[in-house]
Amino acid sequence: MITFTLVSQDLSTNNKTWTFPDQEIIRIGRASDNDVVLEQYLQVSRHHLEIRRDDSNNIPQWQLVSRGTNGTFVNGVLITQGLITNHSCIQLAEDGPTLEFTRKSSSVVVNSLVNPAVNTPEVNNCDHEGNLPQNLFCVHCGKPIVEKEFFVKQYQVLRTIGQGGMGTTYLAWDQQGTISGDPQLLVLKEMNSNMEKVPKAKELFEREARILKSLQHSGIPQYYDFFIENQKKYLAMELVHGQDLEKMIHQQGTITVEQGVKWMLQVCDILTYLHSLNPPLVHRDVKPANIMIRKVDNNVVLLDFGAVKEIGTPLGTRIGAEGYTAPEQARGKPCPQSDVYAIAPTLIFLLTGQNPLKFYNFKRGGSRFDLSAIATITPQLQQVIEQASETKLKQRYPNAKALSQALQASLHL
Repeated sequence: MITFTLVSQDLSTNNKTWTFPDQEIIRIGRASDNDVVLEQYLQVSRHHLEIRRDDSNNIPQWQLVSRGTNGTFVNGVLITQGLITNHSCIQLAEDGPTLEFTRKSSSVVVNSLVNPAVNTPEVNNCDHEGNLPQNLFCVHCGKPIVEKEFFVKQYQVLRTIGQGGMGTTYLAWDQQGTISGDPQLLVLKEMNSNMEKVPKAKELFEREARILKSLQHSGIPQYYDFFIENQKKYLAMELVHGQDLEKMIHQQGTITVEQGVKWMLQVCDILTYLHSLNPPLVHRDVKPANIMIRKVDNNVVLLDFGAVKEIGTPLGTRIGAEGYTAPEQARGKPCPQSDVYAIAPTLIFLLTGQNPLKFYNFKRGGSRFDLSAIATITPQLQQVIEQASETKLKQRYPNAKALSQALQASLHL
């Protein structure tokens, strides 16, 4: 039995569902002759996609074929054709509706793409042939496709997704379901061995784990685990399917003022949460590369809590990205208003695609961003950005909530 559930961002609204007990082809689109009709969504094509049953390998599978002009995304990945797995999230167009695909059957479910489910058939000596290049899990045997066996604790490492001076970030698979009860993908951060000898690096890594464990917000990756294995420190956390704003702008170009402001309003909400804790937390590294847009709901997730500072603790290392760092933070004296400052250059980057420093002028009696040459920024929004990035704290917005209210007013929301 196949079920599609329309995922609503409004928690007060009951999600609409379509159920198909026994159907080999399911058509989805705006036209009335589809099996799933989404006539109210203009982003959806008249005949947007088909879900086809595929038993060619003697294993029940379902294949998606996209025909929509605005594209189809499965768990955040743009695809034209490919196998889908149980509980996959299918988004019709980049700003379109999201359907959750659920399959219930007495037979075994094969999982192959980004967010596999549990029950997979046991196939001996499988060579994994016939899989798509992006597949993490084999469509035949259901096992992870990796070059070599590499386990850290109970987590199987699938691939490296980031590497730097501090450590390495892996995509990992919790087959035993120790985190949530079900097998799942996650992010595993490993601290480099040579960094263990650097007290400050050790402090920052351990602080990130301790702080993430205490945070509960939909816009912050969830903490799972912190442990030491073979004398190396590891932090396990939620995998967020999406793209960071720096990559998005470089790849797709600038966004509208309305969209940019709406995303910054969400960042302000996350900062308001952090700054209201006891003691307050200053992120210290708000910038486009650390703001992820989650594909399933197009909402913001704030990343990288390695630089977080607790107000009231001794001053230490100066941390911050050039162009996004408030003057007091650059002097080693960060405060909650330092995060407020970072919203301004972040918004400038989103609307121009250029380094905010290009618009920074040093003038007699002070320095500030000069936005007069940016035609897309209205005078009211320009005033908000300028006040958010005031060099003097007394002239800047007092907190993220005040900035949020000003940003909303600039859009007449």
